[in-house]
Amino acid sequence: MNSVFFQPLAAQLDGELYDDTTQRTLYATDASAYREMPMAVAVPKTVNDLKTLLSFARHHKLPVIPRTAGTSLAGQVVGNGIVVDVSKHFTKILEINPDERWVRVQPGVIRDELNQALKPYGLYFGPETSTANRAMIGGMVGNNSCGSNSVVYRATREHTLSVKALLADGSEVEFGATSSADFAEQLATATRKNGTASLVDRILLTTNAILSDSANQAEIRRNFPKQTIERRNTGYALDALLDMAPYTADGAAFNLAKFIAGSEGTLCFLTEIKLNLVPLPPKEGGLVCVHCRSIDEALRATLVALKYQPYAVELIDDIILERADENPEQRKNSFFVQKTASDTFPIILVVDLSRDTRAEIQELADAMIAEMQTATMGYHYPVLYGEDTKKIWTLRKAGLGLLGNLPGDAKAVAVIEDTAVDVHDLPDFIREFNDILKENQMSAVHYAHVGSGEIHLRPIINLKTAEGHRQYRLIAEQIATLVKKYDGSLSGEHGDGRLRGEFIPQMVGQHNYELMRQIKHTWDPDGIFNPGKIVETPPMDTFLRYEAGQQTPDFQTYFRYENQTILQHAEQCNGSGDCRKTERSGGTMCPSYMATRNEKDTTRARANILREMLTRSDKDNRFDNKEIKEVYDLCLSCKGCKSECPSNVDVAKLKAEFLQHYYDANGVPLRSRMIANFGRLSGLASLVPWAYNGVLGTPALRRIANRTLGFHPDRTMPLLDKTTLKKWFTSRRSTVATAGNQAQKTVYLFCDEFTNFNDVPVGQKAVQLFERLGYTVIIPKHGESGRAALSKGMLKMAKQMADHNVRSLRGVITTDTPLVGLEPSAILTFRDEYPDLVDESLVADAKALSKNALTFEEFIARELDAKRIRPEQFTQETRLIKLHGHCQQKAVSSLVPGKKALSLPKNYTVQLIPSGCCGMAGSFGYEAEHYDVSMKIGELVLFPTVRQQPDDVIIAAPGTSCRHQIKDGTARKAQHPAEILFDALNND
Repeated sequence: MNSVFFQPLAAQLDGELYDDTTQRTLYATDASAYREMPMAVAVPKTVNDLKTLLSFARHHKLPVIPRTAGTSLAGQVVGNGIVVDVSKHFTKILEINPDERWVRVQPGVIRDELNQALKPYGLYFGPETSTANRAMIGGMVGNNSCGSNSVVYRATREHTLSVKALLADGSEVEFGATSSADFAEQLATATRKNGTASLVDRILLTTNAILSDSANQAEIRRNFPKQTIERRNTGYALDALLDMAPYTADGAAFNLAKFIAGSEGTLCFLTEIKLNLVPLPPKEGGLVCVHCRSIDEALRATLVALKYQPYAVELIDDIILERADENPEQRKNSFFVQKTASDTFPIILVVDLSRDTRAEIQELADAMIAEMQTATMGYHYPVLYGEDTKKIWTLRKAGLGLLGNLPGDAKAVAVIEDTAVDVHDLPDFIREFNDILKENQMSAVHYAHVGSGEIHLRPIINLKTAEGHRQYRLIAEQIATLVKKYDGSLSGEHGDGRLRGEFIPQMVGQHNYELMRQIKHTWDPDGIFNPGKIVETPPMDTFLRYEAGQQTPDFQTYFRYENQTILQHAEQCNGSGDCRKTERSGGTMCPSYMATRNEKDTTRARANILREMLTRSDKDNRFDNKEIKEVYDLCLSCKGCKSECPSNVDVAKLKAEFLQHYYDANGVPLRSRMIANFGRLSGLASLVPWAYNGVLGTPALRRIANRTLGFHPDRTMPLLDKTTLKKWFTSRRSTVATAGNQAQKTVYLFCDEFTNFNDVPVGQKAVQLFERLGYTVIIPKHGESGRAALSKGMLKMAKQMADHNVRSLRGVITTDTPLVGLEPSAILTFRDEYPDLVDESLVADAKALSKNALTFEEFIARELDAKRIRPEQFTQETRLIKLHGHCQQKAVSSLVPGKKALSLPKNYTVQLIPSGCCGMAGSFGYEAEHYDVSMKIGELVLFPTVRQQPDDVIIAAPGTSCRHQIKDGTARKAQHPAEILFDALNND
């Protein structure tokens, strides 16, 4: 359909409607293996928008696909209709009732953010998915989500009290608990209406007709999964309705809201949800991390663990631990892992024994460990508390994303990963499960909710091959048969979607399946609500993201991509949506999404668009693509994804690569060329700094100059110092030598282009600090870092700079004489980009340099640990420092050295500002079209935090861009750690 078709609809909406190729492409996938282009994407603002969308869809017989975070694993939000994304505007917590312990929310409220709002009331929404920092309540109800703590809190269905929804005819309804008397009255009223019965009347009558039939009751009780299985998400929950009054004498009150839980948006469109709340979890978290030698040993140990009433029992297998060891962020979270005697990674059973005191936890842990040791289960049993528990849960939740790290085209595929059986059946079930895999010459990853009878099992399959497609279907068929043997549920928590819908007749029997079809057709007579999910699904091996026989081109690239192509690097993104977390969850990734809340601005979208265009374009230069350029426009190249994305998709690297290829086809814009040549142009301007500063330091002239150059008129510009750091250093070096200052230690200082021209006082204080601490400072011969060129994707220029610096420094810089940099973005190019960019002949030298290129903070922390710098050399004064870390420090290094360095004066207290990116990101925040987003990012956390600080609090920021952004956004001066430590030196 062309865009004219949707124009009348777009004109009626307060929200947005997109039918362009870019947006449709970004919504063609979720976190599953499926891909189908929608006709359009709607981002509604109001319930009236939803009514308008449904009316249009009903009139034109078009599917409507409800979507929140898009993290579904069974293709639930993939389809060819109008995808309706409520994640941007339907995000309000409408009412909290602490006395009755319930909350009303819109479907786009994020689960973790809901609990942040509930915490002051001492209340909590229990079900917790691994995606809880971006998963939304609407999606959790749609999928009947649970998570690691389901042994205590069970699933979302148990906490869904009522819902408001739009039915297929556009009518607004509310479903909640209904007494048997009221339900009987509703049925009687509906019956009296005969032909004038409304849609909601017909729904009630059909439901009653099905559940009142004794033959239907017998079939449901005989063929649905075992009642002892806590996680049952197979088809529509007729068994849950049957357990209610009046169909079960002592059952809970009849409630269609609980039936809607797990219906995957196929019956109605949710607008409000009322949830039951529980008291906060115990005050003290305590995890026993049982190290096992095999999966079977871990499964048997689970039955022991369950005796001690844990809050969760989770599995992390050896493959995930191997992947974690290759991930900078998750390696830190694996600190507790002790390898087996044969030097292999263990299988970890994480047992959550949280209680109100550590003494209670330790008593339980000691008893449990003793029982396991007696039964020879496990070999190492660390008990971890406090902040360490958060690291382990982060590691467990990262499992899905970490699996995207597997090199090559074969991946751990979500196809049979959601099976649930009675926990006592689990050892035998998994043994048979693995026998089936072995017969098919396959292996699987094992992780997650072992305490609830569900392990996420992902076989390694190459879906780009015909054999991979055959394996995908074959293993699904065989495991479905195995699950039925144990009366299990093919879906424990991730839903049926288009992956498992095909097998529902086998799982519940054809009779019960026909009842489900009857339910669907009653609720949705025109088939507009998310068709092709749960019932009447297409074959599970159709509409896959990768086609059988699909080729993976090996593109000629400027960067190297270790053990993979650039396309495979983009394909590491499996859609898990970690990049959709907001500033309330912390972290850096993804700053532009945090500001705009648009799917287009996620890391996931950038990986998706590159994958799509590199795979499907028919151009000779597949990078010559305006759709890619559009989606990458708001990428700040912050590098947050390099460490925070569990799959390590480095979008900053992909953006730079794309831009160079795009320039090859279209030329380099003047502004980009100017920014990339920042060092050279600053060198020319430094000959007459008074003239340069006279223009850019005068507001009226600056605004004219900014407009001319493409920068925002309100943005102040960095001014030049009256000298350069290199000139100052050269002019005084002989003076220092004459003074007889013979130091025993040497510092090789990297004089980056930003410090050399703009931040000269920072460089001067750093040099003087080192000298006062007993070091001889040497600025070796080197060129520009290349950071400005890298930021604008001018990789040819950056490569020349990288080659030059590696050749210049390879014989000078060693472990004993490291290269120390003041500007994180500059010095960390040696560690990050250089090894992948330099000539092949220089790779070994570049890697050696990367190990010995240290930020100022890393160097100070190292020397402090070696006792070559002592706290006694600094003031005794008491000060508070608020530290904003540079993005690339967070991604490539760490903020721990910064905190340690600034804590040298023993009465200095250093607190990290929980900010992500400052929003400046090199030239990004200067550019006219990016200025507003830049400032909005700053306003998320950084600016408000800085404004709240008293005048005597020191604001620290290692990055020159960060300091400039803080000044523009708050009128507050931030200092480099070198300045702070110099000012803190003892004067004696």
